[in-house]
Amino acid sequence: MDTALEILDPLVFDHAYSYFFPGPTVACDAVSTASWSTSSLLNAVAAHNATAKVATAAIDSCIVSSLPRDDIRRQCASILFVAGFGAAAIYFIFAAFSYYLVFDRRLEHHPRFLKNQIYQEIMSSLWAIPFIDLLSLPFFLAEVRGHSLLYTRIDEYGWSWIFISTALYMVFNDFFIYWIHRLEHHPSVYKYVHKPHHKWIVPTPWAAIAFHPVDGFLQSTPYHIFVFICPMQKYLYAVLFILVQLWTIFIHDGDMVTGTWSEKFINSPAHHTLHHMYFTCNYGQYFTWADNYFDSHRDPRPELDPIHESLRAMREKGLIDEKGNPIPQKKKSD
Repeated sequence: MDTALEILDPLVFDHAYSYFFPGPTVACDAVSTASWSTSSLLNAVAAHNATAKVATAAIDSCIVSSLPRDDIRRQCASILFVAGFGAAAIYFIFAAFSYYLVFDRRLEHHPRFLKNQIYQEIMSSLWAIPFIDLLSLPFFLAEVRGHSLLYTRIDEYGWSWIFISTALYMVFNDFFIYWIHRLEHHPSVYKYVHKPHHKWIVPTPWAAIAFHPVDGFLQSTPYHIFVFICPMQKYLYAVLFILVQLWTIFIHDGDMVTGTWSEKFINSPAHHTLHHMYFTCNYGQYFTWADNYFDSHRDPRPELDPIHESLRAMREKGLIDEKGNPIPQKKKSD
């Protein structure tokens, strides 16, 4: 999150906060410096006032915000704005891409596909995003205020650590998300936290973040915790954090591709489709090793593809013939 604020503060937020929360005037060429912290703001104001006293001509003055970049109130507001709109933007752009270009629309005829399901998935996601962000705020704020092990210069740990930390990040997240996810299926927890996400038996990419907020937050905690126990380059962390959101959309695209070498190792959309259909298998996030080791793996096989039920339902409705070819439908006006 500090990477996002590092980019957006000078481009957007400095101007926005000075407009909505105007503070003192400083020399225009000192605006950037004055916005950094309370101490730099006070120094810039003092310097401006001293210059104004001895100036023989008008000097260029600009208003800066009363909330400098290190103000915790500003940081909280900025974090919630970036996290909320960022998550929503990623969700709508990539879920739409996956839905229209990858998702098999014939699955919408599956007997267990809900009426108005896509609308419900989108509304559930939009309701979840702000609450997940609010629950995640302490982690984001701690990162921004320098309490994590994120670092900037690659030479602090070397190029080898870039690859090592990436591998550790993926293994750490995969293990702990597996167990968080699996424990959420325990009867004492499931109906309160995880059941809303399993409302979608045949999910679409729009279901990727259609969680109960507590569920979404709990499954994201390993991503946050990792950078407080293991050093990671901050731009790398930002990229991986975004890729996690894309992966979540990807595994909900319902694409039951089977018979590939990768399905033995990668938790693919086929694995996650079976998880939604059968509930007690394939809890993993990226890989299948945890499911295999803890005896919860279910192989994606062609006969388990929900498309078979969808095609049967379409034949019963007279939408396709026995070979799966579309049957021309009469228009309502006819």
